[in-house]
Amino acid sequence: MSKVWFITGAGRGIGAHIAQAAIKAGDKVVAAARSLAQLNTTFAGADPERVALVQLDVAREEQAAAAIQAAMKRFGRIDVLVNNAAYGLLGNFEELSPQEIDQQFGVNVFGVMHVLRAALPVLRRQRSGHVMNISSIAGRTGFDGAAVYCATKYAIEGLSSSLALELAKFGIHVTSVEPGFFRTDFLDQSSVRYGKKVIEDYAAHGTVEGAYGAYHGKQLGDPAKLADVVVRLAGMDKPPQHFLAGSDALAMAHAEVDARLSEMQGMAELSRSTDHADA
Repeated sequence: MSKVWFITGAGRGIGAHIAQAAIKAGDKVVAAARSLAQLNTTFAGADPERVALVQLDVAREEQAAAAIQAAMKRFGRIDVLVNNAAYGLLGNFEELSPQEIDQQFGVNVFGVMHVLRAALPVLRRQRSGHVMNISSIAGRTGFDGAAVYCATKYAIEGLSSSLALELAKFGIHVTSVEPGFFRTDFLDQSSVRYGKKVIEDYAAHGTVEGAYGAYHGKQLGDPAKLADVVVRLAGMDKPPQHFLAGSDALAMAHAEVDARLSEMQGMAELSRSTDHADA
């Protein structure tokens, strides 16, 4: 049976690839993005019976509600919700302004919450659905020069893990997809944002832009292959709550888990020492 997908950030990058993969699989897609012109370009020639284009800036709560309503009016249901819209704010924490940080959380975290708040009543009424939150390996382990971006992705991890427990009783699955470095425009100047302030103490060790910019165009991950895998995940009766995408993400997650386990075991007695004596 064909599914109806609602995908944010579908104008380009991973979101566009997921939308194209779902269309190829015979499903219907509501592709949402801030720029309607970009959506029209990306989905030029798409079958209007199976593809709906919706303007959505996820940072604006009222637009999220309107977009979900438009999807329901068009297709009558939502089977797979993909919260993909996000961008990278890179820079040492001290070099980022409160405004830059607020905007990063406004899209990467609160934007996801706005869409969820609008869509979950639909999924609950259906007693079915699959929420896929596109997180990152940066939600599993920290990165030098990416504290705030990592903070947003750690927030998505916590949100997803708790939502999975809350929504299971309604037959709704939740999967956190955790990509490593994929060859998209994420690190392109049209997408990534770097902190404007420069503190010489940090700059003496090299710039954040120089460190991350060197990866652009050389990332291991293939977004088209990831999109095909996301479609496979959507077809599983028992999908995973967490999915690491890419050999680099897998290696980094293993290293993080091993280090965390070693530290936890080394501090176990000290941890237990905080219990009440009569416990």
